[in-house]
Amino acid sequence: MTDEDIRPKEVKKMANPLFVTYEAPKELSEKAYLAAETARDGGKVRKGSNEVTKLIERGQAKLVVMALDVEPPEILAHLPMLCEEKQIPYTYVPSRDELGKAAGLKVTTAAIAITEIGKKKGSLEEVVKAIEAAKK
Repeated sequence: MTDEDIRPKEVKKMANPLFVTYEAPKELSEKAYLAAETARDGGKVRKGSNEVTKLIERGQAKLVVMALDVEPPEILAHLPMLCEEKQIPYTYVPSRDELGKAAGLKVTTAAIAITEIGKKKGSLEEVVKAIEAAKK
């Protein structure tokens, strides 16, 4: 028996990382990217898992967005529990590349925290409502 006989013919999509607590639909991901862009342009966004952790613990984050393609996933494993504890809304997006671009970076980022959305407060409220709907 060769290695090719053992390997699956078709690679299927991997299961969600261990830190995922609910399935975020594509529409929610798009709204999260838009909220990050809005906050980048007129509000305040902090980037990186360490910065995001600090803001959650201090209760300063209004919205936390995490990328699903983070390696290793343990980097973000603690964030959903912290967000639940502090009652801060959080969601997931598929790509750390896109999350970095939406936050105004030239590099990838595992997570962002929005502390001020800026002029379009409605976009943050829209994301929070979509999160609540997705968790049900």
